[in-house]
Amino acid sequence: MAGRDFAIFVVRRLINAVVTLLLLLVLMFVLVHVIYPTPIALARLYAGPHATMAELETIVKVYHLDAPIYVQFINYLISVFSGDLGFDPIYKEPEAYIIMQYLPITLTFMIPAVILTVLLGVVLGAIAASNRNKWLDYLIRGFYIFTWSSPPYLIALLLLLIFAIWLEPYTHLPVSHYVDPLLPAPKPITGWSLIDALLEQNWEYARSYVIHMILPMFSVVLYSFGVYTRMARNTMLDVLESDYVRLAYVKGLSRRVVVYRVGLRNALIPLVTLMVLTFALAWTGAYIAEDVFDYHGMGYITTVAITSVDPLMVYGITLFVGISVIIANFIADILYGILDPRVRIT
Repeated sequence: MAGRDFAIFVVRRLINAVVTLLLLLVLMFVLVHVIYPTPIALARLYAGPHATMAELETIVKVYHLDAPIYVQFINYLISVFSGDLGFDPIYKEPEAYIIMQYLPITLTFMIPAVILTVLLGVVLGAIAASNRNKWLDYLIRGFYIFTWSSPPYLIALLLLLIFAIWLEPYTHLPVSHYVDPLLPAPKPITGWSLIDALLEQNWEYARSYVIHMILPMFSVVLYSFGVYTRMARNTMLDVLESDYVRLAYVKGLSRRVVVYRVGLRNALIPLVTLMVLTFALAWTGAYIAEDVFDYHGMGYITTVAITSVDPLMVYGITLFVGISVIIANFIADILYGILDPRVRIT
């Protein structure tokens, strides 16, 4: 019965994810047609601002932009689900191909940033909860309130000021690019330069890559860990006041064991869903960090697309990020259902 309940739970969450995805696609489709209401205007989106009228009319026929709106929407769904986001008029390459070239660069420092954010948030939240209303609690709360309420570019600029200017003789941390441009790139095996360098045993390139991503990674961590720390602290406070924690003290367990083995384990369950918010915040922080540190990843091509008036690229990136957040939300729901069977009946 438990297996059947879990299967029903997964199906429900999958339906919710699909409905959310369809709503996102409808919203993007409507926005594009509101901004570009005529077939020729839509064709200019695909061809760029300097296309001739003959080229625009050809694109209208090729992409069926003069077809009824429901036919265009069906073609649009088919294109998206087949991975075809269009042909960028500026890069002269498919949108999906361009995104996949820059995506690994961003994810290489964003994934460890999210992991560090969760770990730092949970640990600091547990420390603050176990030292409630003491100086350590006030210090942690003040620190995360400052970083959480600060704009992400301010965090990145502060790191730039501290480590690249004041402490530069001691840190030697680079502040631009994702790797030393003078180093030869490894052979493209996986598409992830750092992994390719490790597989090739190109230690100099790998070392340069890791050093270059330190400041962008920690700017993301400092920007997004506050919400996790606050949630972890509040959850831990509720757990530490529960009956089973009091029973653990009665049994003679030490304070460290009660806080970090009994309390923290139970407090982690509601924090799983917060990982989705952490993921979304990490995207925002990563984009800003790339702009500040001249890190040529997804944030870089987004900035270039906006400044060079490339709406098709902005549309493709927005759609990609939205889909990734929906997938992360679905995964978090499933993990939550595994950790806490009670949510399967809701």
